[in-house]
Amino acid sequence: MSNTSFFLLIIGCTLVTFIPRVIPFLVARNFTISAPVEKWLSYLPVCIFTGLIVESLLESNGSNSIHLNLEALIATIPTIIVAFLSKSLLTTVLFGVVCMAIVRLIL
Repeated sequence: MSNTSFFLLIIGCTLVTFIPRVIPFLVARNFTISAPVEKWLSYLPVCIFTGLIVESLLESNGSNSIHLNLEALIATIPTIIVAFLSKSLLTTVLFGVVCMAIVRLIL
């Protein structure tokens, strides 16, 4: 792959990533959202975060059975405690990543 092709690939990937993230903000900044809709939208990050956590805790082995991912559970419990104590998303995420790394190193 030549340098020009690589540079064009990087530019294309940047545009594909940047455009879907910026256009909604440019369009939405001209609209005002009613209070009930704004309150409803405030729950979305919590719901998405919870969905990601539950998805990582439950695993399927190809059949219809679902079982608990022990590694993820061991890392999740102290992370939830840190989340309640710190009330900081950054601290919680960093602690969770470190916990998962330690659990995977040990197990």
